[in-house]
Amino acid sequence: MYLSGRLRSRRDARIAAAFFALGAAAYTAWVLEAVLTTGLDPIRTYVSELAAETENLGGLFRATDLTAGLLVLAGALWGLARLRPHRGPAAAGWAGLLLFGAATAADSRLPLTCTPTADPECAALEAAGLLPGTHTAHAVTSSLAVTGAVVGMAALTLAARRHGIWWPLARFGPWVVALELAVTVWTLAAIAALETGHGTWLIGLGQRAQVLLIAAWLALFALSLARTAAPLGRSR
Repeated sequence: MYLSGRLRSRRDARIAAAFFALGAAAYTAWVLEAVLTTGLDPIRTYVSELAAETENLGGLFRATDLTAGLLVLAGALWGLARLRPHRGPAAAGWAGLLLFGAATAADSRLPLTCTPTADPECAALEAAGLLPGTHTAHAVTSSLAVTGAVVGMAALTLAARRHGIWWPLARFGPWVVALELAVTVWTLAAIAALETGHGTWLIGLGQRAQVLLIAAWLALFALSLARTAAPLGRSR
């Protein structure tokens, strides 16, 4: 009976790992801009501008964002249902990933209608408040996605260290979280500078580092789950 439960625990952890690994891969689809012609400067433009309605490849990047969000959402729901994270930082972490997945999926359905950092006319319309409400909605869902990701990353890394489980995450997670917090501060400062007319502060580079670190953490978490037989609720 114990062995059967142990095998189920391993299977459940590996299923969650698969969701997160695939989600991490989909969330890095924007790196295709290195080999595809987008016409956008990756140093100075938002990542989400790749998926704008005016972009030729916008449909591709909206589809990969939707896929990433749904995969992470599925992984978080599976973890909540099957890995029994009942308490403390683990519960907060799974909830954070749930928010991240849902907000990322919603974000893909609320794309920018144009590219404000690359198109002066779009920037002027944005400054005048004449763009569709989806721009504001997109900003909200993007903020929720990053908030959920940061909460999930920090809380589950803390849980890994506190409970002595998911050793790859316990060992390397704090470094990834620290870097994520640093580039998030950079990105927020760059957005503030852009909105007040003080330059871009390499906003594109900062935001790309931000989303790349989120994907790296998801991959690290997937590896940790795959190497762990027992769920958190049964490990001490």
